[in-house]
Amino acid sequence: MIRTHIEPCRLNRTEADALNRASGERYTQVAVFHWRTYRHTGHWLSQDGAEKWNDRVNAGQPVLLHTHSIDAAQQGFYKACKTARRYRNVGLDTRYPYKRQKHRTTIWKQTGIRREGDTLVLARAQGLPPIRITLPEHLRNVLAVREVRLIYDRSKRRYFWHIVVETGKQPKSAPGTNVVAVDLGEVHPAALSDGRHTVIITCRELRSQRQYTAKRLAELRQQQSAYKRGSRRWKRLQKRINRFLYQQAKRTRDMEHKVSREVINTAAAMGAGVTAIGDVRDAADKVKLGKKSNQKIANWSHGKLRQSITYKAEAEGIQTELVSERFTSQTCPQCGSRRKPRGRGYTCGQCGFSGHRDGLGAVNILSVQQHGTPGRICPTGSTTYRIPHQVRVLRSPLNTGGQLPEAAVL
Repeated sequence: MIRTHIEPCRLNRTEADALNRASGERYTQVAVFHWRTYRHTGHWLSQDGAEKWNDRVNAGQPVLLHTHSIDAAQQGFYKACKTARRYRNVGLDTRYPYKRQKHRTTIWKQTGIRREGDTLVLARAQGLPPIRITLPEHLRNVLAVREVRLIYDRSKRRYFWHIVVETGKQPKSAPGTNVVAVDLGEVHPAALSDGRHTVIITCRELRSQRQYTAKRLAELRQQQSAYKRGSRRWKRLQKRINRFLYQQAKRTRDMEHKVSREVINTAAAMGAGVTAIGDVRDAADKVKLGKKSNQKIANWSHGKLRQSITYKAEAEGIQTELVSERFTSQTCPQCGSRRKPRGRGYTCGQCGFSGHRDGLGAVNILSVQQHGTPGRICPTGSTTYRIPHQVRVLRSPLNTGGQLPEAAVL
């Protein structure tokens, strides 16, 4: 399996800035030349053509980067173009990359990395001494180092090494053959059911984090609107906004990873061989639910959570598949009638069945996966809540670790 490990960077700040500035310069040169050519001639320049032109233009100039690090910077623009094209092909209104980058992450490919015992040697331009990184103990037995990136962390205002390694570990065998359905939600991140028992993964702090981000951002934007765009005070507030958003994104990502880990642990405990995840990719399409509700749905990062669940499930030997979640939170599993619920509870007006709304969605997703329609499976077991981190020991939003509390049984 391939994993990325983040380690502190001991490089001099000036030297690290120079490396990322050189990567940004190469990326910008390729981007500017590509769009200038397209604007004047209508010709979409190929990646090979842009690389050859850029190498020819910079011939004889002082160089800091290894040849393949330069290639990575040049190829970054065309990788971004391919991503934008893929999104446009599925109907998303995505713009091709066009901004200049003063600084860009420097990447060392496997050909520019050499290992000497417990030290990684990163090559630079000919005539310059290489960069040496002492591997921590937990990385000394890895099968291979695939890539190393020099990344600037805006929230901590310092550089880190992102080391991509091949661990040599194989995916585990599936813990069972059951199908476990997962219903992703905006209030409760996930609900799971195997047709008998239902587990609600609750993390109100994640929702609170998103709400605070929107509220604080509005306050900062209001302060910024009092100054002329481009002025010193305006730029100072913009830096403050950028740093705040980066901090909040890291905190949110930390919680999402812990939620996804709890989802996989719960699915494994249920003996899952397959996880059927409700497909909510079009949840925000043409939605008109009011200002507040639209903001909540727009800030719902279900795609990132689904990706985290998918790759963690793969490591545990569990397959994942997407299942339509249409009417799954409205269909009674006992009599099949539909009723749009309010709040977190669901009560059927025909047969009197009652249960948790998100748990009902998970059960009906399982019904769709096995029978093609919701309302064919009625849960018979209990419903429990699980929290992916201990709120009482929460000292900082960046550290949401801790012992899991006991699950509450309803």
